[in-house]
Amino acid sequence: MTPIPIVDPRDTEGFGARQIDERVGPLHVRLAETGAEIDAALALRYRVFFEEMAARPSEEVARLKRDFDDFDAHCDHLIVLDDDLGSGPAGVVGTYRMLRRAGAARVGGFYTAAEYDIDRLVAEPGEILEMGRSCVDSAHRTRRAMQVLWRGVSAYVMSNDIAFLFGCASLHGTDPGAVALPLAYLHHNHLAPERYRPVAVSDRYVDMDLMPADRIDPRAALRDLPPMIKGYLRLGGSVGDGAVIDHEFNTVDVCVIVDVAAVSDRYYKHYTRELDMPDTRAARASGC
Repeated sequence: MTPIPIVDPRDTEGFGARQIDERVGPLHVRLAETGAEIDAALALRYRVFFEEMAARPSEEVARLKRDFDDFDAHCDHLIVLDDDLGSGPAGVVGTYRMLRRAGAARVGGFYTAAEYDIDRLVAEPGEILEMGRSCVDSAHRTRRAMQVLWRGVSAYVMSNDIAFLFGCASLHGTDPGAVALPLAYLHHNHLAPERYRPVAVSDRYVDMDLMPADRIDPRAALRDLPPMIKGYLRLGGSVGDGAVIDHEFNTVDVCVIVDVAAVSDRYYKHYTRELDMPDTRAARASGC
């Protein structure tokens, strides 16, 4: 049996940020601290993506009941824990994996590069962060869980001086026509600046311009977008050119990008207020 590619965070250097521990009620978010906690995150991903959302596992993934690939050993794993369920692996109810430049160099690139040409984005100065494999246990899909997950993301971004965060975000199903409204809305209203805009690779490119701009009902389109994509948009996030069908995960993917330096005060205040967070930009500026 091929071992799951887990690296115990205690045995690595340069992976994690400063210790993150953000709390909302009984839920808290931090980086996984042990191999067992990472394994619990991979098991959660398997339950959500393969058992619940009907993704197609490889024989090995199905046998081990873990969602994993070669990138996991080079990522930080952000986890949401419910104290009421127990400590450590027993409490893991949400996760998000984080891959920075150093980890991508070790594994040979970013996961997103299989779907998008991200060369212009990678050429931008400063640290960049690829975020992926986000999921929350079905019994914990509440506003509070999303809040605490985003609190962890924000703390990670700030403590690592991230300039850009990006990743493939998914709409359920593999029929672009079924999600034509949200795809067209994103295309007409949220395309990334050309300077760093990712473009879907040519053999997987799906045109997102599926409806004329004047036929789009923005409210209905936003209703159809998954909460994670709406979270990026609230930060002033944008999307790449073209969608990609991922048959393995039963999704239509878009590439989402956030230029952290360009996040407007209006978006940032909304973000921190909604999460009941201190303004970490102000705290950093004052030397706290």
